[in-house]
Amino acid sequence: MAREFKLPDIGEGVHEGEVVKWFVKEGDSVKENDLVVEVMTDKVTVQIPSPVTGKILERRAKEGEVVKVGSTLVVFGEEGESAPPSPAATARPSSVPPAPAKAVAPSPPPAPGEVLAAPVVRRLAREMNVSLGSVRGSGPQGRITEDDVRRAAHTPAETPKPGVAVAVRADEERIPIHGLRKRIFEKMAKANVTAAHFTYVEEVDMTQLVHLRDQLKETADWKSVRLTFLPFFIKAVVAAMKEFPTLNASVDDERGEIVVKRYYHIGIATATEEGLTVTVVHEADGKDLWYLAKEVERLSNAAREKRLTLEDVQGSTFTITSLGREGGMFATPIINWPEVGILGIHKIEKRPVVRNDQIVIRDMMYLSCSFDHRVIDGHVGAAFVQAVRNFLEHPALLFLGLE
Repeated sequence: MAREFKLPDIGEGVHEGEVVKWFVKEGDSVKENDLVVEVMTDKVTVQIPSPVTGKILERRAKEGEVVKVGSTLVVFGEEGESAPPSPAATARPSSVPPAPAKAVAPSPPPAPGEVLAAPVVRRLAREMNVSLGSVRGSGPQGRITEDDVRRAAHTPAETPKPGVAVAVRADEERIPIHGLRKRIFEKMAKANVTAAHFTYVEEVDMTQLVHLRDQLKETADWKSVRLTFLPFFIKAVVAAMKEFPTLNASVDDERGEIVVKRYYHIGIATATEEGLTVTVVHEADGKDLWYLAKEVERLSNAAREKRLTLEDVQGSTFTITSLGREGGMFATPIINWPEVGILGIHKIEKRPVVRNDQIVIRDMMYLSCSFDHRVIDGHVGAAFVQAVRNFLEHPALLFLGLE
């Protein structure tokens, strides 16, 4: 039986994607999980596998075409079966009378109560502070599309004065804002406007952890694992979130609810040539150090090589961001909305500190953690960071079942 496969909801506010490359042709036979198509969104490029075993009856998008989430990409079926007609090719039944002329006119809706717009469009309009009653719909029957809303958001209310051209200097470069960079613009602005940020900074003595990692390097090499500090941070964050569950939460602003998660999907902010991408280590609480190290490396490589799958970028419940050796002393990271917290980790360096009234050299580092103050009270955020600090300063606790 023919089955339509639609562009899935990639999440994080992504509403459309560009078909970059087809891995199959019409008439090809595929098995479940065989790669079918590569799609690029404003956030990430993903390769989508087949959900079934069968035959490619029809591809409904061309390479380079932009398709909306929920639109049919490909039709699967059995040998000898033909694809059903696409909606565009389906004629209107003769029993259905034609719509009145005013219903198909491209003029704007006559009143707010008669606005034609899908729920996702209405939500976008609220986010961009656009009144749908003033938007001219370009869709069928005057329906307002997402593009209509975006155009309205960037169009001044008054008529612009003509004849003013932008002077382009020879010693300037103008870079269009699109793709991943445009998505970062929108996401950061959304997070900064929506969440009530506050940042808490603490110093951590990393000496024991540095020593432990050095001891494990030989084993890591034997296992062909690149052991960075990130797996230890993931374990410390998960352990601390079990003590403070509201840190593993998100905000549903539309419903006015705080959603506390009982699963731990840790986002890792990864720098790529196009910009910052958050990859996700799923079910991190049930993984050992070696798995976490391999997964962190796999996700980092996939992000830089544009080989991320949908699962690789979906569902994070808390995010860790690191600049590695360029991490500086501390910063004020912006929350990966709708999460309620983000941990920034910084460079580790040897510094003189006082221990038992003696000046000694220790491996020191700062943690910077930003919170959504609407959800996380100051003392809770501070206690969470102190818990993370305790696990990092006494890493044996992470391997004794005490987290």
